[in-house]
Amino acid sequence: MTSANFSVLISVYAKENPYYLDEALYSIWDQQTLKPGQIVLVKDGPLTKELDNCINIWKQKLRDVLTMVELPENVGLGAALNKGLEQCRYELVARMDSDDVSAPKRFEKQICFLSENPDVVLLSGYINEFKEKPGDMNIIRKVPLGYNEIGKYLKWRNAFNHMTVMFKKSVVLSAGGYNTKVTYFEDYDLWTRLFQAQYIVNNIPEILVNVRIGNNMINRRHGIDYVKKEISFLNLQKKRKFISGGEYCLLFLTRIPLRLAPKSLLTCFYKLLRNDKAVVNK
Repeated sequence: MTSANFSVLISVYAKENPYYLDEALYSIWDQQTLKPGQIVLVKDGPLTKELDNCINIWKQKLRDVLTMVELPENVGLGAALNKGLEQCRYELVARMDSDDVSAPKRFEKQICFLSENPDVVLLSGYINEFKEKPGDMNIIRKVPLGYNEIGKYLKWRNAFNHMTVMFKKSVVLSAGGYNTKVTYFEDYDLWTRLFQAQYIVNNIPEILVNVRIGNNMINRRHGIDYVKKEISFLNLQKKRKFISGGEYCLLFLTRIPLRLAPKSLLTCFYKLLRNDKAVVNK
């Protein structure tokens, strides 16, 4: 396997499963047809003994490829990623969550696309959701393709799968990085800022990451606390004139009631948003 000049950025905190972290690291190193030149792992606060043991094994294996960023306390995903981004050695940075599994040709496909399209500063792709092992649900979250379609879509939903993105570090830093004041929407907020600044963004029609899901996803997106943060995000988007007053009202009326509805209804809604047509990932 060959390596290339790009970094992979991961954040992990105490509630993560060490087995899942090990599987995630294995997928972005051992299984990749194109390996990263650097893996930046942010420890977002003190971890469990099991997680530390897992990381120590990977330290011995990866040596100089692994860069550790240890934060004394848990600061949340956005702030942790900002700290990790500062330590990325390369201009191209790929995101990865600590409990997901990257497809074997993920980085090869992204690097190839970006090499052929040097003006693109942000690139993501499809995800395949699973419970126990990749492919067991065959539920695929597709994203819009092409700059214009992404722009239309971005007003209503996140047009990028965060755990699949690869972006240019200098551009993200110039845009201010992840906004830590919009919890749960740090990535969505960043993408809208990049789009408003008229940077070229795109997606590719490939499954890049197998994403582990469960009831926790619904729990995170339900209840008063989430409603408050979503309203704050919508207010910010309206203030920046990314969405109009009419679009704000429509988003408010369609989103907020769902956050307070029974979880079973919210689960059905998310299933409807998914596309279950399989995409061959060669």
